[in-house]
Amino acid sequence: MGEVKLIGAHGSIFSARVEWALKLKGVEYEFLEEDLKNKSPLLLKYNPVHKKIPVLVHGDKPIAESLVILEYIDETWKENPLLPEDPYQKAMARFWAKFADEKCLMGAWGACIAEGEAKEKAVESTLESFAFLEKEIEGKEFFSGDEIGFQDLSMGWIILWLNVFEQVGDIKLLHKFPSLSEWSQNFLQIPVIKECLPPREKLVDYFTASVAYMRSLAAKKD
Repeated sequence: MGEVKLIGAHGSIFSARVEWALKLKGVEYEFLEEDLKNKSPLLLKYNPVHKKIPVLVHGDKPIAESLVILEYIDETWKENPLLPEDPYQKAMARFWAKFADEKCLMGAWGACIAEGEAKEKAVESTLESFAFLEKEIEGKEFFSGDEIGFQDLSMGWIILWLNVFEQVGDIKLLHKFPSLSEWSQNFLQIPVIKECLPPREKLVDYFTASVAYMRSLAAKKD
């Protein structure tokens, strides 16, 4: 079906979810590590619009944006389907994946870099968003049911990256949500998921530097 390449970065939340999908589907691919501080001509060629990772290249055809890539993978390789067949359930999976990215992931990152009163407000807002995910996962092993699927992959950052955000930003989020915590442990036990996790220490170093940089920019604006 054509050669498959993934332009990404080990440590990237968005690259990881694409790798997970490829591995679950049994798709052979070449991983091309991207230096985000010195973007390669290959990345600029295949994603000239956003100039961001990940980019899936299938038979020289590029697909950008991780959630879009997940859908492409699911439609191209039919084994181990990620999205449900029912149109309503499929729409809901897309809805919650987008919600988790925009409200939970970005909220957690915002709470991580904020300080003082702004941090308190960011944490409160993020907890409100996580409460919706808690309700969504209650009574289920995975968001997609008995097997992991599109929603689980899209929210996989919770199992490692969120913990790093909590440490680096001195915040607490996940402990308030027992069902979500249990889901993260179930998800983490899947061998394919573990294979693509970067070393935690490297993530801590990376995000510690990122938080310091973002806070310095904010200080200059004040």
